[in-house]
Amino acid sequence: MSLLTGPGFSQQVDTPVVRTLIQSPILTIDSDRVFNESAFGLRVASEIDAESAKLSAENRKIEKDLETEEERLTVLRKTMNAEAFRALANAFDEKVQQTRLTQAAKSRALNDLVDQEREVFLDAASPVLEKLMRDTGAAVILERRSVFVSANAIDITNQAIARLNASVGSGKD
Repeated sequence: MSLLTGPGFSQQVDTPVVRTLIQSPILTIDSDRVFNESAFGLRVASEIDAESAKLSAENRKIEKDLETEEERLTVLRKTMNAEAFRALANAFDEKVQQTRLTQAAKSRALNDLVDQEREVFLDAASPVLEKLMRDTGAAVILERRSVFVSANAIDITNQAIARLNASVGSGKD
């Protein structure tokens, strides 16, 4: 007779795995993962990617237009006196510099938008993380990258993402 037979072993029981939160005074979290993998962070990344793609397309068109204008100036150079051409060339150089400044400002604005959205997220995440801290009996949540060594059991990154998705969502709901 096998020791692994009988009602306890011959039947598979489909009981859901209930994961309880670790009870610890110290928890760790990977804040970048929480932001990047949450519905909120994924929405922000998608919006930034779309805006970056638009900006890249705009930059390519501007570059093509400037190249065409430069070619036109090169042709005109042969038919103009030096002083008149210099005025056109200087105006073109000024246009190129101004365009670079404008496009760089747009790129910085996208980076600033990410920072602003991260701040909004952190403000919304704070009460959720505080509740998670209370639920686990923790006194502190430390950034995982700042901890030299820790048990994986005290990492609440996945739980934080799940709770934030449930309460904050994409931030546009």
